Amino acid sequence: MKRLSHYKEFVSESEISRIYRKGTELSKYHILHINSSYYGGGIAEILRNMVPLLNEIGVEVGWRAMVGSPDFFRVCKRFHNSLLGEGIDLTEMKKKVYEGTNEDFSRFTHVDHDLVIVHNHQPLPLIRFLQKRQPWIWRCHEDLSTPNQEVLDYLKSFIIPFDKCVFQTGKCIFSDFQKECSFVNPTIDPLSTKNEYLDDNKIKKYLNRIGIDLSRPIVSQVSEFDKHKDPIGALEVFKQINEEMDCQFILIGSVSRYDPEGESIYGQVREKVKEMENVSLVLDPHDIFINSVQSASDVVLQKSLKEGFGLAVSEALWKETPVVGSDVGGIAMQIVDGENGYLVDPGDYDEAAEKIMDILSDDDLRERMGRRGKEIIKDRFLITHQIEKWLDIWREML
Repeated sequence: MKRLSHYKEFVSESEISRIYRKGTELSKYHILHINSSYYGGGIAEILRNMVPLLNEIGVEVGWRAMVGSPDFFRVCKRFHNSLLGEGIDLTEMKKKVYEGTNEDFSRFTHVDHDLVIVHNHQPLPLIRFLQKRQPWIWRCHEDLSTPNQEVLDYLKSFIIPFDKCVFQTGKCIFSDFQKECSFVNPTIDPLSTKNEYLDDNKIKKYLNRIGIDLSRPIVSQVSEFDKHKDPIGALEVFKQINEEMDCQFILIGSVSRYDPEGESIYGQVREKVKEMENVSLVLDPHDIFINSVQSASDVVLQKSLKEGFGLAVSEALWKETPVVGSDVGGIAMQIVDGENGYLVDPGDYDEAAEKIMDILSDDDLRERMGRRGKEIIKDRFLITHQIEKWLDIWREML
């Protein structure tokens, strides 16, 4: 079992000691996280790594995931897309499915905790159906820079009773009504299978399985098969690179069973890959394979059109791999343009291809960016930083 003390390789002993002390102050409280699933996506990954460590330092922290029908998750996906700016027909039936599922979940979910954290929009209505006896926090992971106002206004009716909102970028979206806001960066766990150090032999073992030649340059992208991650655009960028220089592209993705659009997007990607050379498409690999690809890559691409945060960026930078990413959402928090990679216009394939080729063509630049990337993640985006920020918020509220 991982313990906080195991992280002294990455953070100072004084920081670890401080976190233990803060945890002891909260040892009499019971805290609950609620999200939409135990697996798939960055939220589940963060909670899966963070909750055991919080318990180890003395804070009783639980985690529950929503139970819902395919109709519920289809409606939630529509809401997700609309919060990213798409249009929607916000019918009474959609509201009924959304609110009704939360009401049903509340009937077999007993919440007698001292504080409740609700992640994203899926469980928002629970606060209406569970008798509120304690502070509630809404933790928003989504990019709300250009939301559909009708849906946002509808969701605000559930957000109003919350005691605090926690965002991951330094901007509170609720300027039209009083709401206390805090900001917590998502983070990676350097001791997880996906981020631990791998030696060259292990990396070679996994990449040999898909026929990758380690003597040739490698570009990769890791993301869900979601239109907002733009895997088709990533392929178009690589197509331009492949016309100019010898290179290989590894496109890794997953299809969440909670995302009704995922299979369709994956099908489109698979058909396009058939028309291309030097592209390896990998569906739902295990974490050690993702680690191997990010470690072996010369450049990682994050070609998102919208992005809440993008943990894959921090994962790659931790492995000293420069990242060329779209200048959207949380990607811009992780990439310092020209230092550990480049930020590009999400719609400009030419710019993305040019920046990737600049890095591939310059060994010194690539190594310098790689070193700086790891420094930035160590300073800002490791799991210990997020744990301490949450402890500080909870100490204020309890």
